[in-house]
Amino acid sequence: MLFYLGGQSNMDGYGYIADLPDDLSVTYENTWIFHGNTMPDDTVIDGKGVWVLLRPGHGAGFRSDGLSNTYSNRFGVELTFAGKMKELNPDSDIAILKYSRGGTSIDGEAARNFGSWDPDYKNGEGINQYDHFLAAVENALNIKDIDSDGFNDKLIPAGIIWMQGESDAEVTEEIAQRYYKNLNELMQLIRQALGDDNLPVVIGRISDSGNDSSGMVWKHGDIVRKAQHQFAEDDPDAAIVTSTDSYNYSDSWHYDSNGFIDLGTRFAITLDSLKKK
Repeated sequence: MLFYLGGQSNMDGYGYIADLPDDLSVTYENTWIFHGNTMPDDTVIDGKGVWVLLRPGHGAGFRSDGLSNTYSNRFGVELTFAGKMKELNPDSDIAILKYSRGGTSIDGEAARNFGSWDPDYKNGEGINQYDHFLAAVENALNIKDIDSDGFNDKLIPAGIIWMQGESDAEVTEEIAQRYYKNLNELMQLIRQALGDDNLPVVIGRISDSGNDSSGMVWKHGDIVRKAQHQFAEDDPDAAIVTSTDSYNYSDSWHYDSNGFIDLGTRFAITLDSLKKK
């Protein structure tokens, strides 16, 4: 089963490996990950990576040159997502394709210096996160023997996990109001890139630490949250995880280690239920 994990920094992962319990600070058997290298908009298309067994270190600061990985001291939802998904599907091997970039919006007008996922970026003439994502998909799927055992592996797309929306909630009300349309369009295109127009999608609801001098960090967060719920309600193959409101933060923008541990588990449970509807 192949799962795509995408979005912005709370998908990158800001949990600290030092905080992981012993049962999560391991290399995961029969669980493979291709973590596409990220680059800013308007750079040479990247998305390079290599299939490896999942282990801690695929959080913020991870890099890959397509031959080897440079691991960080952070982790994201991938650890507990894979562990719980394996528990729910013990006879299946797990493959994860991860491409996310901190600070990115879907809407091009909110990109600033972080980047955007807008598929119509610069009328299709520019390079942005959507292009890097497509390259990561192509790079990952072009490798036929992901475990290097001498036999080709069949990667069956099984779901999308999306944690993003904070940046679209930060700039103007007009941008936030476009989030439903932008999210819906992007999820359809990601499904198509993975070869299944009905691929299950689970999104994480954005939340707010309140740790800003003016109060809320995301000025128009309620508009984006409403759009996320509308997407999950309107799309028969989508669902939303709302546990983020209960998490503590390591800074103004990112969940603490326990939040990422819990979020990965909830993503897996929700996606598994959606797949089996």
